[in-house]
Amino acid sequence: MVDMDKFDEERVKVPFGSKHLDAALCVPASVEHLHTAVILTHGAGGDMNFKHLLSLAHALASHGFICLRFTCKALNLGYRVKAYHAVWHYLQSLQRFTIKHICVGGRSMGCRAAAALARQLSDESEDAVRGVICLSFPLHPPGQTHTHRKRSEDLRELPEHVPVLFVSGTEDNMCDRVLFDRTIKEMKAQVEVFWLNGGNHGLTVKGRSEESVLDEVNLQVIAWMSKLRAKG
Repeated sequence: MVDMDKFDEERVKVPFGSKHLDAALCVPASVEHLHTAVILTHGAGGDMNFKHLLSLAHALASHGFICLRFTCKALNLGYRVKAYHAVWHYLQSLQRFTIKHICVGGRSMGCRAAAALARQLSDESEDAVRGVICLSFPLHPPGQTHTHRKRSEDLRELPEHVPVLFVSGTEDNMCDRVLFDRTIKEMKAQVEVFWLNGGNHGLTVKGRSEESVLDEVNLQVIAWMSKLRAKG
């Protein structure tokens, strides 16, 4: 469970061309030494208040990480990446924080966009992205495993200095385990994988409460983020 006294949340509008993206900024109540931030976004359905994202954002903020989550409902990946870039730039521009490290992540299509942005930004600057968090990376549509090479291209091109955390369910019908393991072996980046036993693409597990699953996933992400923060 999350202690709401440990962070503050405010709704913000992120400039994106002639439009704005709806976003929510979670800031730890203790503002000392806030140098690491995480950006999260949702999959092809839902929005920034999808329960998994909301729970993770609050958990991260409760453990001393700034977290900015945003909504972009476009189904075109290129458009989603541009929106993600605008959010990354907005976070960089906030004068009230001294943010040294930004991790990008999301759920399903959202983490595809995060990986694509991390690849783009890393080509420009080694310090642009500290790491990538992939919740239920959609390696292929259900039953269409032939698409996995195209979908994993950005992952395979990520540089060595951008570590990646994958959280996926063992029963995810959009992530063939053999093809996924093969993809990881081809990646240059340092990779950690947490397999949620019995989890499907939505990271739900038969016979388990949603809260217990969310807590387990959140703990994995926080542990990984804490290791990154300790490295400086």
